[in-house]
Amino acid sequence: MRPRLALAAVPAVVCAALLTPVSAAHAQQHDPATPLAVASKINLRGEAHGIAVREMRIVRKNDILTVQADLSNVGRTDRTVFYRFKWLDNLGGPVGDGEAWKQMRVLGLGQQTVKSVAPTSAAIDLRLEMNVELR
Repeated sequence: MRPRLALAAVPAVVCAALLTPVSAAHAQQHDPATPLAVASKINLRGEAHGIAVREMRIVRKNDILTVQADLSNVGRTDRTVFYRFKWLDNLGGPVGDGEAWKQMRVLGLGQQTVKSVAPTSAAIDLRLEMNVELR
């Protein structure tokens, strides 16, 4: 005779095992060529479609944050990237009115650098929001 407690625990373990790969795959939407430290600063809307953010430089000058991010197209076909920077305060809330979306074409196997300056000295962090389209 099998104990009922062990049988009751099996479906919970199986469900947890099945859900783990789905949540792990959903969490990694960025291109694998993007370093994890940089990926934590990116809010990707949809798929990366071969656009990797290889490097991000954040510097505080005169108490204002400035950022430069290098976007690389690891594919051979051109991509259209819509992007904006979202500046955050010490509580994670938005600073300023928010930037407008900008559009940029990244040629196949090419690289582009995007730049921005925080609107006020209250900004201590940022997120690069991106939407990548195939054409």
